[in-house]
Amino acid sequence: MTTVATPPTTAPGSSPASRIVRQIATARETGIVIALLLVIFFATLRNPAFLFSSDGFRDLLLTPSLLLLVAVGQAIVIITRNVDLSVGSIVGLTAYLTGRLFIDVQGIPIIAVFAAGIIFGGILGVINGALVAFARVPALVITLGTMYIYRGINVAWTGSNRINASDLPAAFRGLGTGQILFIPILTIIAVVVLIVAAWYLRNLRSGRELYAIGSDPAAAHLYGLNVTRRIIAAFVVSGALSGLAGVLFAARYGTVSSGAGLGWELQAIGAAVIGGVAISGGVGTVWGAAIGAYLLLTINRALPILGIDDFWQRAVVGVLILGAIVLDRVLAVRQHRRLIAEREVTR
Repeated sequence: MTTVATPPTTAPGSSPASRIVRQIATARETGIVIALLLVIFFATLRNPAFLFSSDGFRDLLLTPSLLLLVAVGQAIVIITRNVDLSVGSIVGLTAYLTGRLFIDVQGIPIIAVFAAGIIFGGILGVINGALVAFARVPALVITLGTMYIYRGINVAWTGSNRINASDLPAAFRGLGTGQILFIPILTIIAVVVLIVAAWYLRNLRSGRELYAIGSDPAAAHLYGLNVTRRIIAAFVVSGALSGLAGVLFAARYGTVSSGAGLGWELQAIGAAVIGGVAISGGVGTVWGAAIGAYLLLTINRALPILGIDDFWQRAVVGVLILGAIVLDRVLAVRQHRRLIAEREVTR
């Protein structure tokens, strides 16, 4: 069992600045940020246009934004010691729904389409959460099934058709290409969602309870926490954020087919795990998942520039995931030993 990390004790005379520096230096996310900066540095060294060009800088910020949204929702689910394999299918289904709304409901407001996509994704998340919470079947099995069901509905609904950019309003497509002060609008939306999710997990009791549930579901239940409600809520958030990503997918790419979002579930899980979210639950932050998303997609862009073959690109991602899991296990064992030593001292 992975336990929730407790803040390190500091000397009475240590200053707030030194405590902040110590927390940053020891944070799991710091290592991921350093790895991301190194990838950007070596790719830029090989090809300066990777960063020092308008398109390069824009793509660096824009490309991972949609995966960031899905990874944040995935991280919240994983923190509760579950996993959601249906997020990619929800993205694809919601992206196609977005296009159909603009085609079938002439003059529909853009805000209404956003609301429909988020609500639709949340409903699919409710189905996942209810099946996991009430059927008491592992989330891996439940969401594997719903992943195929949602994807099958998407394929049956889409058929050989697809949504084209000409089917979407220019104002909506502008969200996928527009910028505010050189920052893509999609990136701004993703960062706002990230900040809200991080604030919720850190400052609200219901957010902190998700960590307690992930650390020890049985103990959380005995303590009186509403485990069922929290697990369903986590899946609803995951589904809603995947729905939002689906709407933005349509704005970003314009063209939507039955393959939209294919494979995103594994990328989202990989981003969360690489970012320090323990697959065993109870540990991690959405900040880490977001950085993991940027690291994954930046690596995909950088490795071809560095002359690395496609096979080795996938291998590097696999090594990162395995390394993150091993590191989590090592930290959990060290913390367990430290807690035992502290108990022996206090006896």
